Amino acid sequence: MEKAGKHILVIRLSAMGDVAMTVPVINAMVRMHPEVKITVVSRAFFKPIFQHIPNVSFYAADVKGTHKGVLGLFKLYKELKKLKIDLVADMHNVLRSKLLRFYFSFGKYNIASIDKGRADKKALTKAEGKVFKQLKTTHERYADVFTKLGYSLEFTKEDVLPQLKMTENIAEFIGKSTKKCIGIAPFAAFAGKTYPASQMEVVISKLNATNQYTIILFGGSADATQLSTWQETYEHVQSCAGVFSFEEELKLISNLDLMLSMDSGNAHLAAMFGRKVVTIWGVTHPYAGFYPFGQPEEYALLADRSTYPLLPTSIYGNKYPEGYENVMQTITPEAVFDKILDVV
Repeated sequence: MEKAGKHILVIRLSAMGDVAMTVPVINAMVRMHPEVKITVVSRAFFKPIFQHIPNVSFYAADVKGTHKGVLGLFKLYKELKKLKIDLVADMHNVLRSKLLRFYFSFGKYNIASIDKGRADKKALTKAEGKVFKQLKTTHERYADVFTKLGYSLEFTKEDVLPQLKMTENIAEFIGKSTKKCIGIAPFAAFAGKTYPASQMEVVISKLNATNQYTIILFGGSADATQLSTWQETYEHVQSCAGVFSFEEELKLISNLDLMLSMDSGNAHLAAMFGRKVVTIWGVTHPYAGFYPFGQPEEYALLADRSTYPLLPTSIYGNKYPEGYENVMQTITPEAVFDKILDVV
């Protein structure tokens, strides 16, 4: 039976991929419970992710400034309390969100938090006695939080954001070509889940040589030099690093025909728009529960476990034993190229 409260505060302060993964779940909530109002509290940068979902508002948390520390988070709590919150859904379950939950607990709010399944993830990645099985997905863990609050929830592949209208800047960037657009996000936060640049260049070269696609490279300011080099080298390749605002970049992503990504945030941004996403996995693995929403299993390219039996060695890609530096080399550029052609 559903609870009486109709205004749910959703807490997910970071990171980009994890924030993006809330979208299909929140979409499902809005679809199944249209009477519910949801306010998402997160970093201001992520606001564009939620602005196209009905009945959803956004509240910016400045956790490095105004809302920093114990007193800052108490200030944030007082600000959020004014919104007449009924229920609190903590999708993050870290020190900051736990402190917010603590403040809300004094007001006798109904509060639920995510179970991250840390023990199961540890078992999946340990070297000895590894338990190699599919764990509950992050989307399912998010849904469980709403279930704890009394709201039944089932999501479908249709619980994605609509394709967004391109701005003039984006249209000019892409050009008038009718070729399909392939996005490539070649970087990740850690080396353990980043495809080697030399191999990625082979993929880009082979795609460019088909003369059938517009290839758009995604990355941050730190990646701009490498991306610019590829742009200058290959005729049909463009880098959008530093070109657009995040809001515009989301519009561009929503118009892609396919995104090639590591196990990283861009995969989830594309998936939340229902785009086709081919992912490359090194020392991490889809079994940990971070596979992009709605994507068939066969869209994933995995490092060879027969050669590297300890895989996966990490949830985030930051840990791997000696000798596992080159697991990505078991995924050939030809395999990536063929997969893209097959999927697109």
